[in-house]
Amino acid sequence: MSGDEGDGRDGNSNAREQDRYLPIANISRIMKKALPSNAKIAKDAKETVQECVSEFISFITSEASDKCQREKRKTINGDDLLWAMTTLGFEEYLEPLKLYLAKFREAEVWSMN
Repeated sequence: MSGDEGDGRDGNSNAREQDRYLPIANISRIMKKALPSNAKIAKDAKETVQECVSEFISFITSEASDKCQREKRKTINGDDLLWAMTTLGFEEYLEPLKLYLAKFREAEVWSMN
């Protein structure tokens, strides 16, 4: 087995693994917003953040999905994700996310009228 086999960075497995990740351009744009305009971000830093945030989203979504399955529901909603974050120990992020969810729902109702 060569050094690249099985790590998700070779040939077809790389393409399948990349399908799980948020687009690198989006990651880069978000990272750049947090930095001074003259700062540069190395490719490996962008890829590391891409893997981490994608894994985090999968982790939270999986917990929310388990809850929905137990409740015999097929649709995960924002409240399920907030519940999952609390369950998994990320409660310090709850207040800003609750605020965002409320604003999102308000804008959704407004756009329907």
